[in-house]
Amino acid sequence: MGAVDGRLRHIRLIALCLTGLTLIVVVVSACMRLEDAGLGCADWPKCYAQMLSREPQVLHFGLVRILHRISASASLFLACFRVWRCLRPQPIQPACTQALLLLMLMLLLAVLGFWSSDPRLSLVGFLNIMGGLGLVNLSLRVVLSTDRPPEMGKAGPESVILRLGVVSLSLAVMLGAWMGASYAALACSTLPGCNGVWWPSAAGWEALNPWVRLTAAPMPDDAGGVALHLLHRYLALAAVLLLGVVSLQAFRQGETRAAASVVLILLLVVFGLGGLTVSSGLNLWLVVSHGASTAVLLAAVVTLQRQLRSRQGHDGYPALNPDAR
Repeated sequence: MGAVDGRLRHIRLIALCLTGLTLIVVVVSACMRLEDAGLGCADWPKCYAQMLSREPQVLHFGLVRILHRISASASLFLACFRVWRCLRPQPIQPACTQALLLLMLMLLLAVLGFWSSDPRLSLVGFLNIMGGLGLVNLSLRVVLSTDRPPEMGKAGPESVILRLGVVSLSLAVMLGAWMGASYAALACSTLPGCNGVWWPSAAGWEALNPWVRLTAAPMPDDAGGVALHLLHRYLALAAVLLLGVVSLQAFRQGETRAAASVVLILLLVVFGLGGLTVSSGLNLWLVVSHGASTAVLLAAVVTLQRQLRSRQGHDGYPALNPDAR
């Protein structure tokens, strides 16, 4: 048992380092994706999505791109080493499965990179953004899988509120990623409604078509862009309310108090940064900060979700009902 505990500690250390590295990759990738239309453009955001009107440019190795290559290569090396540690001398579950999934996702994103230089392929940009968030969360899942010995009991069921909150947050993140990949951020510049519009029009739902090849960025008040903004905001508000309720109830329990506090703080931070991003006229660094804090929020929700399920599974009573004993 001592050898297994030592391997788990080693795997956990590698996973913690990899979680930090993948978060760096996500942030640097966001900067790199916006480089031609932001960091390399003096009149941001007026030049937003100007790259759509020209052919893909030859890649240049600036500081941001070099940092991305270094952090991505280091992440891939650590991921391979972690898989080896999980497999030898005998597989440790569930850490082994999570590590293999992360390595497969990294390889898929590396292949996807061959098409990433063309900004008009919205689906490629969307998959890159979601893949980056997946890297952070899968890496964290390996950290969490080393908390307990593999032979511990099964987790209990989740509450309906928690499930709805996770679904709302996931859909809000996906819509935000699609809004960024389709360059629809400038379609709405007011809060809380979109220039007097409060619900997507029938024509706006066409913006959800993933097979569209962009030729120009959506104009202000574009029906599709407005629809993406409104749906993203409503789902984000639902996620804040639902996960806020879950976190407040989990805060009453000592074993889940720390994770619940982090989720509560990050819900407010992400929601606030989203509002500031719109009201500031799409400030570049607020856009990047909003995306990075969203990645951290997803990781925190995964942590709280696992703690609540584990507590219910081992104690045999609902995790959100302290009087059920």
